[in-house]
Amino acid sequence: MHDLNKFKGIFPAFYTAYDDQGNVSEERSRKFVEYLYAKGVRGLYITGSSGECIYLSVEERKRVMKSVMDVAKERNICVIAHVGASSTRDSMELASYAKEVGADAIASIPPIYFSLPEDAIISYWESMIEASKLPFIIYNIPQTTGTNVSAGLFSKMLGNPHMIGIKNTSLPVMDISKFKSLAKGKCVVFNGPDEQYAAGRLMGADGGIGGTYGVMPELYLKIEELIQNNEFALASELQQITTNLILELLAAGGMFGVCKYILKLRGMDIGTPRAPLPQLSDDDKHKVVALEKKITKTIEAWKNR
Repeated sequence: MHDLNKFKGIFPAFYTAYDDQGNVSEERSRKFVEYLYAKGVRGLYITGSSGECIYLSVEERKRVMKSVMDVAKERNICVIAHVGASSTRDSMELASYAKEVGADAIASIPPIYFSLPEDAIISYWESMIEASKLPFIIYNIPQTTGTNVSAGLFSKMLGNPHMIGIKNTSLPVMDISKFKSLAKGKCVVFNGPDEQYAAGRLMGADGGIGGTYGVMPELYLKIEELIQNNEFALASELQQITTNLILELLAAGGMFGVCKYILKLRGMDIGTPRAPLPQLSDDDKHKVVALEKKITKTIEAWKNR
C-alpha cells in the first residue's frame, strides 16, 4: 500500500528555470526550490505544463528533475515528476529517470495531438508505470490535450496497483466529486484550476497542484489552513481575493511571463519563458510591478488571520 498522506496539500507547479541565454539552469532551479521551501511549501509538481514541458527536450527535463531532487531530498519535499511526452519511448525514459533521482511519484497527461482510443491511453500510461514502478497520477487537462478522462478510463486505471491519484484540471468542479467517489479511498484527487481551490477542497479534493501557487504560495497555504480549521467563510473570502489576483495576473500578459517577472522583482530570477510562449512588453511589466505589490500586500494582510 502507498502512503497517500504525503500527496495531500499544496503542490506548486514548478516553473522551469533558465539562465540569461535561455538554457535550463540547474543552479537557479535549486535556488527556486529553496525559495519555495522557505515559504512553507513541502510538495512540488515538476516538469509539467507550468514547467513548459512540451518545449523542453528529454535531456533538459532530466536536468530539471536532477537539480530539484538535489534539494528536495535534503529538505524532505515530496516531488511528483510529470513525465508525459510526445512519444511513449520518451515518457518511459523520463519515468525511469524520475525513479533514478528519487522522485516520489510520476504523473502524465494523456497522449497529445492524435485522438486515441482508451486502450491506447492506458497502454501509454502503463508503459511509464512499468518503466519506473513509481506511484502514478493521471493529469486530466482536457482544454489542452483534447482528452477528458472518463469515469470508465479512470476506473480501469484504478485496477493498476501503482495508480494513486488524479490531478483534475477540467473546469467543472463536480468532476472532483466524481473522481473522489469512484476512487473509494484508493487514491488522492488534486484540484487543478487555481481559481477554485477552496471549492475543489469542499467537493472532496485532497489538495491542489497549481501554476500560480509559485508566486503566492502563502495564500494557498492559508486557504488550506482555514479549511482544515473549518473556517470556511474565511477560506471562501480569501479564495475570492486570490481569484481576483489570478484574473489580474492573466490580464497582465502571458501567465508564465508574468509569474517569472514577479519572482524576478522579488530577487528570484529564473529567466523568461521559452518561445513560442510570449514575452512581456514594457507596458506589461509596468502592470506586473503594481500586481506584485498587491499580492505582497494581500499576503501580509492575511498572515495572522
